[in-house]
Amino acid sequence: MLAEILAIAIFVAMFAMIVWDKIPKHRVTLGCGVLTSIFVFGIGMHDKQAFINTLAVKGIFKPSFWYAAGEHAEQTSGINWATIIFLWGMMIMVEGMAEAGFFDWLCLKIAKLAHYEPTRIFVSFMVLASILAMFIDSITVILFLAAVTIRLARTLRFNPIPVIMAEIFCANLGGSATMCGDPPNIIIGTSLGYSFADFVENTGVIGAVSLVIIIVYFYFTMRKRLQDPADKVDISTINVEPTIENKRDFFVSTVIFALAVTMLITHAMTGLTVAFIGVFIAAITLITAGHKAPILLKRVDYHTLLFFIGLFVVVGGLEETGVLVVIASFIAKVSGGNQHIMIAIILWVSAFSSAFIDNIPFSATMIPVINALAETTGVDLSTMAWTLAIGTDIGGSMTPIGASANVVGISTAGKEGYPISWATYCRELVPGTIIVLVVSMINIYIRYL
Repeated sequence: MLAEILAIAIFVAMFAMIVWDKIPKHRVTLGCGVLTSIFVFGIGMHDKQAFINTLAVKGIFKPSFWYAAGEHAEQTSGINWATIIFLWGMMIMVEGMAEAGFFDWLCLKIAKLAHYEPTRIFVSFMVLASILAMFIDSITVILFLAAVTIRLARTLRFNPIPVIMAEIFCANLGGSATMCGDPPNIIIGTSLGYSFADFVENTGVIGAVSLVIIIVYFYFTMRKRLQDPADKVDISTINVEPTIENKRDFFVSTVIFALAVTMLITHAMTGLTVAFIGVFIAAITLITAGHKAPILLKRVDYHTLLFFIGLFVVVGGLEETGVLVVIASFIAKVSGGNQHIMIAIILWVSAFSSAFIDNIPFSATMIPVINALAETTGVDLSTMAWTLAIGTDIGGSMTPIGASANVVGISTAGKEGYPISWATYCRELVPGTIIVLVVSMINIYIRYL
């Protein structure tokens, strides 16, 4: 009992400090990970093997970690090294693309194709945010999109706030469509052995339907606030040409990105795991970067990777002590074994929790819970996995602090003189989030139950 109490106390303290947001998140999770190792595994359990299982270092040296022979990779508990290695590789690739000016060129090119008309840019950038977020971290997507949006807004004299809020929502929505689109999906996929294609066929379909609906919704609710008719400018006088300063770097980064997407789409057939893909793409990016390689390595967000490591150790404490099995039993009892109620609980609890707390620790905590639910109730694990992914990815759009992309987008707008208040944000995006969640739940009920 002591070990269980200590594991819960450390986990609750970790969440509280993350929400408090006064201490860097990576320091919070690493500190709580150390406390879990000492007090839960050491003093509470006196179990060295539980600690070793949570570190999960041995798994890295297994052939199945790098090559799964066309089958699902072996499921592991504790630190999900596949997620961490894959994220590291993708971060390096994205930094290489940014250095080559890929994102800036793409945004300006689409704006030009939209004839620099604010309403067309509004719709185009929503679609662009969704597509980019399917393959690139949503934080990076919003960072560049918000900056270009503000640049265009000043030139074309339109209000960038509705555009940035819509971009944030669509980036989170697009991230739900693929395995590599959002960190919770990477964790779910690598932990439960689902492939890129599995996500596209399931959450991708739900995301595509939701995207069409939400674009129509935002078009009718926001477009009138984009620009005062008196502020329209003569498009013929606009000179915002998309240019490529280094064609060699641009071409190389584009080819590497295409290669990464191809490897992710086919990894279930080739047997190459996401960990292998991450290392391979990082190696190619660094080799082709030449003397710029050290710069790309320095720009990697190592704090996020450390955040993951500490988080997995804390969640491992809950798993090894059996706390998560108790939570699963409680959900099963509340739902009465009814799979419709169980799915609704997972979806809406995930969504509202992710609106106020980081969806990464929540999804990492819920994976062993839905595993236990599948074993004890007979409800299909994959159905609960897709529900968890949709709930955590979409729910984070509900508030300014629900996802990292939200924080980045609002911060960028504020620094440039376009502050977005909680009231403004929630008034626009809470209804949209509810609409997508309802559409998603209906989709899940019809398709899987």
